[in-house]
Amino acid sequence: MKTLVANKLFSRWAAVFHDLLMVPVAWMGSYWLRFNLNEVPAEMWNSAMGYLIVVAPVQAAVFWSFGLYRGVWRFASMPDLLRIVRSIAVGLVVTLLILFVIYRLEGIPRSVPILYGLLLIILLGGPRLLYRWLKDHRVSFSGGNRILIVGAGRAGEMLARDLLREHSSSYMPVAFVDDKPRRKGQDIHGIPIVGSCDEIPEVAERLEIDVILLSVPSARVKEKQHLVELCEKTGLPFRTVPQLQDLMSGQVAINQLRKVSIEDLLGRESVNLDWKEIRSSLSGKIILVTGAGGSIGSELCRQIAEMEPASIVLLENCEFNLYLIEEELNGDYPALSLQACLGDVRDVTLVNHIFKKFRPEIVFHAAAYKQVPMLESQIREAVRNNVLGTRLVADAADRSGCAKFVLISTDKAVNPANIMGITKRVAEIYCQNLNSRSKTQYTTVRFGNVLGSAGSVVPLFRKQIAAGGPVTVTHQDIKRFFMTIPEACQLIMQSAVMSSGGEIFVLDMGEPVRISYLAEQMIRLSGKIPGEDIQIEFIGLRPGEKLFEELFHEEEQLEPTSHEKVLLASYRKVDWLWLTGVLDRVSEFCTTMDIDSLHEQLVMLVPESARESAESWERPPGVFAEKTDIECRDEEQGD
Repeated sequence: MKTLVANKLFSRWAAVFHDLLMVPVAWMGSYWLRFNLNEVPAEMWNSAMGYLIVVAPVQAAVFWSFGLYRGVWRFASMPDLLRIVRSIAVGLVVTLLILFVIYRLEGIPRSVPILYGLLLIILLGGPRLLYRWLKDHRVSFSGGNRILIVGAGRAGEMLARDLLREHSSSYMPVAFVDDKPRRKGQDIHGIPIVGSCDEIPEVAERLEIDVILLSVPSARVKEKQHLVELCEKTGLPFRTVPQLQDLMSGQVAINQLRKVSIEDLLGRESVNLDWKEIRSSLSGKIILVTGAGGSIGSELCRQIAEMEPASIVLLENCEFNLYLIEEELNGDYPALSLQACLGDVRDVTLVNHIFKKFRPEIVFHAAAYKQVPMLESQIREAVRNNVLGTRLVADAADRSGCAKFVLISTDKAVNPANIMGITKRVAEIYCQNLNSRSKTQYTTVRFGNVLGSAGSVVPLFRKQIAAGGPVTVTHQDIKRFFMTIPEACQLIMQSAVMSSGGEIFVLDMGEPVRISYLAEQMIRLSGKIPGEDIQIEFIGLRPGEKLFEELFHEEEQLEPTSHEKVLLASYRKVDWLWLTGVLDRVSEFCTTMDIDSLHEQLVMLVPESARESAESWERPPGVFAEKTDIECRDEEQGD
């Protein structure tokens, strides 16, 4: 540390010494130029030497006051050059005024001040820019990987500059490719732009490239997919710069290269949110997040913390997950008021205590069981958590006068073919119908799979690829909607701000993705070849699994909202006394472990699930009973 400080001081005083030395050189040089590089008359030369007693101190004082030595020569730029010009101009004016007052400018030709100023600009600015150029374009004797940079825009220029100036870098940029025709034939920092992106395989072979760097952080997903396909054809390793939102937030630097991830290829275009409205709605509020340690819950907490709420109450039943998110938030937001509550949404005493003690104004209900195959044989626990737990928290929000309650739901609640989807649909029905009976605004936000969430297919495939395969896919035609966790949470907050109560907000998930395509891309991104290095096996649909998921029911009339990524589905009303009566029986059957009766009540609550189960793939026998006359009459009335 002491050595580093000493080096900085030495560099600063070396710069000061250089500039002070250049002042007399420029002053005397201006006389020499005035006489066309011939001999200067002795009396004029002597007076010029005498005037240095004024010129040098004045110019040095102005240099220091203008902050010329706050900058570093290594990163000299146009602002530094402008600062030099201004300081020389001011110093020259002050010097001439003093010389006029004392000597009446005797013996100073009129051209000397102009020549002096120009010479001093060159002598001060030139060495700085030359030093930076030499650092940025140093000759590497250690070799290094020959790099092809894809994208000659702002990000590509920054990447090339950082790689050139980094002494320890093992990367040596040799060429750019870019799709803008006007850029071909130009160069950036001495590195030529040799062709278009479609020429990546040809350029890589011709220039003996070792590594390809993708520097297109703002490219659309389809463009990224195309670029990755071109890079894969070369057989060379390729890396990418961080995503645009990370660069803009300052979380990462342009030269922090990483492998292309599946999120890059399946993620969607950047979401434009009304952050001002979101911040005004969440700032200063007491916010409760249930399931705060889960994938969605924890990311919600991170993004809510950015909005400067009065307090965040974390409710989580996993001790370790609660510990992790509490530690993270305390470290990143030390001024934030956090209330960590270890417990279960099914614990009536705890839930009532939380609402009575903390009086949350907004609730994000993310707590839920979501593992589809597991819940097929764990019906009682699925109902207790996803249905009765939601009812308990929703009722507590109503009693405490909470302003907003946001239920985080799933596309599996639409025409559900599994217990998980049915229980989430029942939770939706309860919250939507409670809204008309309460001052609290109850809103449902429904979306599909999130990339990288706990227990999702992406971490499973990564584990299987790391183990050498095979990668198991349930069906060759199965498709799913995908969204990144941050994007899902951002749209949840946007929906909460837009809500007035009773809505079902459906997040635009884009086009569904074939899971077999997902598996193939993840294998390729790992540097392997699908079907050769790692096999893909189709093992058949799991219990409760559908080939295609839906985001809204045919009776839910979908309408646009003020946000292009959020759609509004109308909810279906249910008789309140009938609904609460059925849920009371559901609670009773959970207590008595009467699983068959639970089946009957679930089908009664969600009649479309019985139709769906008849059409679903590989349904386990006995999960749903045949529909009774009561259920058929209920189906005619609507749910």
